[in-house]
Amino acid sequence: MTKMYHHLPVEAYTAQDWFDREQHLIFSRTWRFAGLVEDIEGPGHYLSVQAGLNNLFIVMGRDHRLRAFHNICRHRGTQLIRAVGKTQKALTCPYHDWTYDLEGNLISVPDEAIEFPNGVDKSCLGLKPASVDVWRGMLFVHPDPDAPTLAEWFGEVDPFLGPHKPEELVEYTEGRNTYEIKANWKIIVENYIDVYHLSHLHSNTLHMYDHAKAEYGWKGPHYHFWEPPSEAYAKNHEANLPMPRTIPEPHVGAWVPMLFPGIGIGASEESWNLFVITPLAPDLTRVENRTKLANVSDWAFQKQQWKSWGFWKDFGGAKYQGDDATGADDPMASGDFTAEDIYACEQQQKSLKSPYLEIGPAGVGESPITQHQKAVLSFMQDRDGDA
Repeated sequence: MTKMYHHLPVEAYTAQDWFDREQHLIFSRTWRFAGLVEDIEGPGHYLSVQAGLNNLFIVMGRDHRLRAFHNICRHRGTQLIRAVGKTQKALTCPYHDWTYDLEGNLISVPDEAIEFPNGVDKSCLGLKPASVDVWRGMLFVHPDPDAPTLAEWFGEVDPFLGPHKPEELVEYTEGRNTYEIKANWKIIVENYIDVYHLSHLHSNTLHMYDHAKAEYGWKGPHYHFWEPPSEAYAKNHEANLPMPRTIPEPHVGAWVPMLFPGIGIGASEESWNLFVITPLAPDLTRVENRTKLANVSDWAFQKQQWKSWGFWKDFGGAKYQGDDATGADDPMASGDFTAEDIYACEQQQKSLKSPYLEIGPAGVGESPITQHQKAVLSFMQDRDGDA
């Protein structure tokens, strides 16, 4: 008998076959976060990103237009572009030096007269196009050149994501980091949207917001969430903010949506954060964090830190202390909510292969988990016929 984790079989979190199907049916057929608009500053600048089974890249042409292509040379399929780069005047495959212009047209085939005595019809060997779009200061790509727009994909949930304008903020580069979690990507998404755990796993690290008053729901496959400041944090709130405001008064609270299939946003009064999930294996996931702050002077940041020092000096602490901690490196004794989440996700993943595993009932605050499972299941079932 198939062991279930609510609406999904447990193997959805452990099996390579299920992972492969997700790569084909979900991550190869949805919009994929590629970067921030400022990552591509001018003509010839580019970046590449994996979208399910497809490696794609975005490049700015000489006309300052952004274009996306499949990162595949039309000769033998070698990838042309690596990671992020600048000032390319053309795109050259490292294998045989077939060269394309910034608009994707094949413009040069070395030794053409000798190697291809019958000639090469360059007009039909341009790079395969993909889709690129911009939304809230973010770049997204889609493998399908005729994909629905981002306005269509995110349109219903957009009004629930807060008043932030990320394109007007500046990136805090020291806050950018990437790490791997030894857990299935859905475990990480479902931890992110689990309202029940906020008051428990993070009892000492996230209590500046009132989890009991959280408002959350779904628009299509996208989850939205908002919660107000706690009573203590709201008292003298403007002085208590650790950094200058990113949104105008009187807006307050934390907006923490999870956009399908794995783009988390953590936005509050003083910051805007990205949490980008990339599945690597059934039990391994990469997470990238990027943070944007108010576009104000260093002096403004210093003044706000001075004002808020009285609140934050006694705030927080480890969940486990003293004899409850296993040692100095115990994640539960770190006082770091990210370390707490990683520990919980990895421990859950370990248990999924136990023959004694039995999943208990889902609480009200865990209803987003069961809804996410339904979204995954629906997305795959609707497309299984043309897999």
